[in-house]
Amino acid sequence: MSRMHLVHMFFHSPITHTALSWADEEDGHLAGMGSYAYWQDIARTLERGRFDAAFFADTPAASDQYKGGPETPLEHGVVWPTHDPFPLAAVMTAATQHLGIGLTLSVTGNPPYLAHRRLSTLDYLSGGRIGWNVVTGHMRSEHRAIGQGLVAHDERYDMADEFMEICYALWDAYGPGALPMDKVSGVMADPDKIRKLSHKGKYFTCDAVPATLPSPQGRPVIFQAGSSGRGMEFAVKHAEAIFAIQPHLAAMRRFREKFDGVATAAGKDPVGVLFGLQYVIGSTDEEAQARLERLRSRIPLDAGLSRLSAPLGVDCSTLDPDQPLEDVPTQASRGMAEALSQMAGDGKKVTVRDAAIQMGLSVGLPQVVGSPERIADELERYWRDSGGLGFNLSAPTKPGMITEFVDHVVPILQQRGLVRGEYEGHTLRDNITS
Repeated sequence: MSRMHLVHMFFHSPITHTALSWADEEDGHLAGMGSYAYWQDIARTLERGRFDAAFFADTPAASDQYKGGPETPLEHGVVWPTHDPFPLAAVMTAATQHLGIGLTLSVTGNPPYLAHRRLSTLDYLSGGRIGWNVVTGHMRSEHRAIGQGLVAHDERYDMADEFMEICYALWDAYGPGALPMDKVSGVMADPDKIRKLSHKGKYFTCDAVPATLPSPQGRPVIFQAGSSGRGMEFAVKHAEAIFAIQPHLAAMRRFREKFDGVATAAGKDPVGVLFGLQYVIGSTDEEAQARLERLRSRIPLDAGLSRLSAPLGVDCSTLDPDQPLEDVPTQASRGMAEALSQMAGDGKKVTVRDAAIQMGLSVGLPQVVGSPERIADELERYWRDSGGLGFNLSAPTKPGMITEFVDHVVPILQQRGLVRGEYEGHTLRDNITS
């Protein structure tokens, strides 16, 4: 019997998906940003819950799409400050034996050679427990921050294909017997068995041999979240697991079927989909609903509109809040725009205002709210009916709600035989493909 795979999502920022959750009385995440021990405690909790990985989304610059500047994200702490997640991979894998870490790194502003070196160093140090969420960078602000113009949507994926070609060549450079590491002879490597890369393409040039030793899993596990037509082509070509935000169960099922069709057309096996899901847990359904309403009541509309502006690539302050979202053109994240447009699930038009409120709460992730038993029931229903690999989960307040999930929901799922009781292997690839 296949099992449900669990990954937990974070930003290295005061919030993950719920605006102003950092101000909630139950949240310790803002203070925890300045503590290695905090992140190591979270890693140990997730490993105790037999999660495959912690997954770090990343937007490396404050959004400036809303009202033409970054003032609203700064004022309300909407994914700002936004710290580099890479150091957390080191400290979290150092505190655990099996937990993987998924890291988001854009092909924008990062030369392939240096991206390969950073990721492979962590993969080697962790014994093969790193994943790479390959993104193309859709935010105007992150391009401005590094002095680059925003490239058209589909061309960003053309760049990413070439980027991956270079990384693969570096990972595959070692032939059999290339690394004798013989202390007696003093031979570290056989240069004739290590291929040098000489790449001169449309977007990148690289002349190099790899700078890092291979990890036990050979290369990081590749995650991808492309949902547009071109994004799906890229994901089917490269990804070992897909992360997708779809607003309800019917949309999840349609997405997975469409992705399976793209894979089949490309002559590939279907790729497992991890669907984003936000949980709000309480000892009772009533307590969980009260927690959700407390979080909802704190969110300023400005914060939601700001959060909506970045993935749409549009200043939402210029829009009529009551216009249908599907009428808003975007060159940014088309998959996110489509998912939000389907949020109502019953054919009703989703307005900009509707989408902003939902973005403020969960950034388009469907929510499961209730007691541990109810959340376990909902996870089982979503998993069985969607045909997904599992879930990339998001908790609005941390670390307490993560601990509650591991202590009270995971045992129910384990009792039902839905999630693992023990890890299958030591590398991330061993565990996420089992």
